[in-house]
Amino acid sequence: MTQTAGRATLFFDRPPHIIGAAAIAGSKEGDGPLGHLLDCIEQDPRFGKNTWEEAESELQLRTARKAMEKSGMNEEQIRYLFAGDLLAQGIATSYGIMELQIPLFGLYGACSTCGEGLGLAAITVAGGYADCVMALTSSHFASAEKEFRFPLEYAGQRPLSTTWTVTGAGAFVLSAADSAPSRNAHVRIAGITTGKVVDYGVKDSMHMGAAMAPAAADTICQHLKDTGRQASDYDRIITGDLGSIGQTILKDLLADRGVRLGSSHEDCGMLIYDPKTQDTHAGGSGCGCAAVTLAAYILPMLARGDWKRVLFVPTGALLSKVSFNEGQSIPGIAHAVVLEEC
Repeated sequence: MTQTAGRATLFFDRPPHIIGAAAIAGSKEGDGPLGHLLDCIEQDPRFGKNTWEEAESELQLRTARKAMEKSGMNEEQIRYLFAGDLLAQGIATSYGIMELQIPLFGLYGACSTCGEGLGLAAITVAGGYADCVMALTSSHFASAEKEFRFPLEYAGQRPLSTTWTVTGAGAFVLSAADSAPSRNAHVRIAGITTGKVVDYGVKDSMHMGAAMAPAAADTICQHLKDTGRQASDYDRIITGDLGSIGQTILKDLLADRGVRLGSSHEDCGMLIYDPKTQDTHAGGSGCGCAAVTLAAYILPMLARGDWKRVLFVPTGALLSKVSFNEGQSIPGIAHAVVLEEC
């Protein structure tokens, strides 16, 4: 069912199909370049709830239901759910999807969670352990600021290196290649490369691009080595949320290893906001950044045939308020997912 390649890559003999995807985001994201592609834009940042954490849970629930609606599946037909968020103990996820009563694998990969969830979901389906599963993740600007930096009431000044945590969620329903729901699918997961923890000693929590770029470079290089491919074999190599500064660091690190991305590289954090009209400094970040961009922009480009093959590389900064306050550095991780037009 699967073939190993090199140290960290798997290819699937019968690649799972993405039969439904949904993206729901807040008003700031709705005002950005991808706003017209979103399934829903919520103007109320609290999503009708009392706290920021409850708001993110509601965001996850709505997005999961929208993905099921678009795929034609229901809770009883989905065997497993792979989901996570940025908050301690994954509370946005556990409280958000509780009422769905789908067996849950709770994940924490920071902003790389979309890639981790898709990878594990694809392995489960390709291995024959489930016919249909869902990968889901979210972030919320206010809950993330409260968790990792300062409550919004603090009104601290943000340095230009910071990225803006996306208020958004993405959900993806995967089905076995030979199942009835996959007959009309347009995108498949052909393979994955699982990243490892990479730490360059960055300690600035306001500079996530610098913390995550080394991990993105490591995973991309590992994927190319494992597969024997070149960057030019992909229509796009799209990282999660390095932002404009992180992109420069990534290209420099890859160039030192003989890999040149050129114009084929895009970054979700640079796609989701307009730097000319939206004051987000270096761009977007958060679990929702890569997930929303994948569901709203990348998958439709593949489904229309504008692109044939994309290497999707969500990136994550593995810090916590505990490790940061104890003076620890911020390790990064990145997971790569090979997406192909069916």
